Amino acid sequence: MHTAHRRRGLTAVALAGAAGLVLAGCTGGGGGDGGGDADCSDYEQYGTFDNASVEVYATIIDVEADQLVESWADFEECTGITIDYVGTQEAETQINVRVAAGDAPDIMIVPQPGLLQRLIGDGAVVPASAEVEANVDEFWSESWKGYGSVDGTFYAAPLMASVKGYIWYSPADFEENGYEVPETWDDLVALTEEMADNNDSQTYRPWCVGFGSGDATGWPGTDWIEDLVLRMHGPEAYDQWVAGELPFSSPEIQEAFDAAGEILLNPDFVNGGFGGVESINSTTFQDAGLAILDGNCSLHHQASFYEAQWGEDVEVAEDGDVWAFITPKVDADAGDSVTGGGEFVAAFTDSEETDAVQQYLSSDTWANIRVGLGGVISANNGVDPSVAGSEIGAQSMEILQGEDTVFRFDGSDLMPAAVGTSSFWTGIVDWVGGDSTSSVTSRIDASYPR
Repeated sequence: MHTAHRRRGLTAVALAGAAGLVLAGCTGGGGGDGGGDADCSDYEQYGTFDNASVEVYATIIDVEADQLVESWADFEECTGITIDYVGTQEAETQINVRVAAGDAPDIMIVPQPGLLQRLIGDGAVVPASAEVEANVDEFWSESWKGYGSVDGTFYAAPLMASVKGYIWYSPADFEENGYEVPETWDDLVALTEEMADNNDSQTYRPWCVGFGSGDATGWPGTDWIEDLVLRMHGPEAYDQWVAGELPFSSPEIQEAFDAAGEILLNPDFVNGGFGGVESINSTTFQDAGLAILDGNCSLHHQASFYEAQWGEDVEVAEDGDVWAFITPKVDADAGDSVTGGGEFVAAFTDSEETDAVQQYLSSDTWANIRVGLGGVISANNGVDPSVAGSEIGAQSMEILQGEDTVFRFDGSDLMPAAVGTSSFWTGIVDWVGGDSTSSVTSRIDASYPR
């Protein structure tokens, strides 16, 4: 048993879900005799079950776990399947232990494609059913489906998503100074130069930047490089780089470093409110953007999840205290390119009830319910962006759903751990600290597992 982190029975939401199974039924579902509140018409396709249970295992905890449990409450009531949710931050490591011990969960919400592909390679994951695959073909882009496939076989449907590469700013600052949201990378550099020329304050710089993140210091800098590799050289080069086929020392990747360095290594452009270039590594990414509110900087590069850092008294809106635009494209005529993250729903057991849960979690029905509960977004194109819990969430979903949008997972999450969460992070720190691009990229290449 894995009771230490079970959500069911531990929170008000989970208790309510459990009570619904005992006290409520619905027509044609759950074996009950009426009295339930759910409209079961949306759940008839999944069938009905008697005393069936499915364990769902994930790293999702606390409030987000409560919302996850709430998102399938009607499904449980209408199908008779009890979803036993086990949430622990150690799931990424413990899944290997559980698989080896023959104690794999029925389903795991896998937080990144690299882990998913390792589990598939170990033979632990069951291929998804035709019904799950049909949902993905209907509601998701081909690139998302590819992350859940190996050697032409489809295993795992996408679930939730995040968008990286946002640039946060103050709409009032832009209006007061006549600044325009840039359409291209060159426009962004020109805007940066204009901002620097317009302000002679000793503390102001156009950008506020923080790469500090405890043991993970440096990761916010990897996002800059990933954004630029994708925008400057396209998805094919990005994929080759992530796979280790295009080395860091190649001209393409060094060009991306140098383009980021036009801003990050220029003492006239950074680091408003904190110091010069040398303060980037000691400034946390959480604190860095807040200097916009003090007027010490105008721009901060960070993902959509940074919305939570502003605080309840700050309005995040196009005409509010802060807003954000996506890192501009290099070619004005190109479609949007974005990096980000997401989860995948992988099955470890082959049963009708497991397939029913996997089908439901790949549907537009589930995605609309979960996004409507707040705090997350989805790239499922069956979701109306207006149901998102915030304006930045709605904008993120519109970007993800764009027909011409090229989406790629965060590169460092896909690279071998010795690189993606080690030498790439420390290399960025060294680079900001004064080491040359060629020296840093050569060391990262040398760290690749052979």
